[in-house]
Amino acid sequence: MTQGAYAPRSVPHTMPFFDYHLPEHLIAQHPAAERDSARLLVVRRASASIEHRHFRDLPDLLAPGDLVVLNDTRVLPARVVGRRETTGGKWEGLFLRTTEDGLWEMLAQTRGYPEVGTAFLTDTNLRLVLRGRTDDRHWLMQPDEAGTPPELLARYGHVPLPPYIRKGREEPADRERYQTVYADTTGSVAAPTAGLHFTPAVFDRLTARGIGTARVTLHVGLGTFAPVKEDDPTKHVIHREWCEVKQPVVDAIRAAKARGGRVVAVGTTTTRTLESAAMSLSGDGFLSPFCGETGLFIHEPFAFRVVDALVTNFHLPRTTLLLLVGALTGSDLLQRAYAEAVAHEYRFFSYGDAMLVL
Repeated sequence: MTQGAYAPRSVPHTMPFFDYHLPEHLIAQHPAAERDSARLLVVRRASASIEHRHFRDLPDLLAPGDLVVLNDTRVLPARVVGRRETTGGKWEGLFLRTTEDGLWEMLAQTRGYPEVGTAFLTDTNLRLVLRGRTDDRHWLMQPDEAGTPPELLARYGHVPLPPYIRKGREEPADRERYQTVYADTTGSVAAPTAGLHFTPAVFDRLTARGIGTARVTLHVGLGTFAPVKEDDPTKHVIHREWCEVKQPVVDAIRAAKARGGRVVAVGTTTTRTLESAAMSLSGDGFLSPFCGETGLFIHEPFAFRVVDALVTNFHLPRTTLLLLVGALTGSDLLQRAYAEAVAHEYRFFSYGDAMLVL
């Protein structure tokens, strides 16, 4: 694989690195056999160096006193598939959120333009009725059965795999593997994929080396993965997502900084959460507890107030996720890292390998 084949496509040189060519066979269709057996590309900013390791090596690559911060969101089985009740036409939808009047806001696909009042049956026998549409053309659906979305989707929904993984088709193992081992707070429609590589053994080794952990929450929405369509990517408007940083996490971060440790964010979602809390503060100019929606769009140039290092997966071209990582590494180093990953045939995207930025 030559670097020339990897070069950005039709992107003005003044733009941050955010577009590249990826051979289709490098898009991971299944997770690694063991979570922590995934490969880990280590990018050191100070020396602009790159090395090849495995995720199980993470504790050895960090230092005693560092603090690893994770996003503990739990993924909803938010995908539903089925047919129109009357015509039998194929239909599928993705739950996004509940509206104030209790309707399900969903992305949905079917032939034609169904009228309000049209009923749909899922392949798991949940009946949903179309009650309206939002300004964004999202469907407003009413389930016939009583229960909260987490309760109903646990019985009737499918794992919301992205379309580049087996065209979204769920397999039994996905119920476990498209979820972090520490997932706790239900609310995401996509996994915080950098955390998928962690295992109890990795956590035990972090603890043994004197490396702490803390947890924040950001419920991942589809806006995180939406492609940037503007010619100037910095003009993109990012979708808002709910997140929370509690006081014990703030205390742990302050203590880590005070002892000279680094804050290692696991994933772009954790990064946005921590930096959103820092930018919304009403305290001493560093970090305060935060709970609410964030629309923070991180791209070059950006002054990180909290995050010192990052664990992340390899991201789709032309996405805000790629721009966020580039804001930490710098565009040139990130472009080199992705070229190296392609040349060494790392596995990309949600079920793929990982990168550690130090």
